[in-house]
Amino acid sequence: MPIGLDDVVAAETALSDVDGLAGRLIIRGRSLDDLAGRETAESMLGLLLAGAFDAVPTAAELGDARAEIFSRFKAKLGDLGTLPVYDGVRAAIAQLPDDDSTHTALLLIAAPAVLVPALLRTQRGKAVVEPDAGAAHSADILHMLLGRVPAVPEVNGLDTYLVTVADHGLNASTFAARVVASTQAGLNSAVLAAYGALKGPLHGGAPGPVLDMIDQVGTPERAEPVLRSILDRGERLMGFGHRIYRVRDPRADALKAALSRLQRTERLNLALAVETAALKLLRTKKPDRPLETNVEFFTALLLDALGFPRDAFTAVFAMGRTTGWIAHAREQALSGRLIRPKSHYIGPMPREAA
Repeated sequence: MPIGLDDVVAAETALSDVDGLAGRLIIRGRSLDDLAGRETAESMLGLLLAGAFDAVPTAAELGDARAEIFSRFKAKLGDLGTLPVYDGVRAAIAQLPDDDSTHTALLLIAAPAVLVPALLRTQRGKAVVEPDAGAAHSADILHMLLGRVPAVPEVNGLDTYLVTVADHGLNASTFAARVVASTQAGLNSAVLAAYGALKGPLHGGAPGPVLDMIDQVGTPERAEPVLRSILDRGERLMGFGHRIYRVRDPRADALKAALSRLQRTERLNLALAVETAALKLLRTKKPDRPLETNVEFFTALLLDALGFPRDAFTAVFAMGRTTGWIAHAREQALSGRLIRPKSHYIGPMPREAA
């Protein structure tokens, strides 16, 4: 009997397919190789939410939703800013409507896009930057975060990230969203369930420790001895290996390509040395296990290069994944099927009366 529902088919979906043996991710009939670097956050909105509502949400409507989120929460940023960024975003989302409307879906997608930059600037004592409803989604996020007009490669980098993480099969947070949606609860309830699942370090919390490991290495020449000592202690190398992919994670390649278009830094040179050393050591020490670079490694480097601090990485992940959560929630709700698996009881049985 599979533990953790491994290899159990719990849903039929037209949204995404993860082929771990081939190292392939397909979203709505298109491979990630085709999507990343070509599509934007707005076009992924149209791709994933086609058929979920009476009409496909537009880029203009998403811009209006960003403006509405800012208006709703501007006066509450001080209080929300006392919380960790992820918890502040989640607390704000809990105050949004809970129904199945397009408007609510757009507010849920816009909320982290506006609140992550706003809460980070609030916590740093900087003036909050108001969203521009007419700007492109990724450009507006970076403008709100950095307080300046972002460069084209930066915008393209964030677009690539948001596209790359938009959907990834029936992962823990997406499954949580589908379970709640199957009860006919509203989109907010489904998304909040996904936020709860994503917060756990086994799902959404690994990119930050990648930077911690790179910082521990310090210089390229120290990469191999430091990483070897980590493995000798029986610890894992952060950013390598994946539960599903048995070859290289295609999302890692997409993010590495986006990162290569940004200005080359000493940290990036160090990270590439760490990747080379890590892959060499893993092939030597664990020859029977296919441990390749995963999405977390280049997520950490790309988000760091774009100006997001490591303690906000999981909130930025949610920024990209919310569209996928909503697409799955609507697909499940429209199916009309309640998700109700069985469990296998292994506890004691009652004694029968003599």
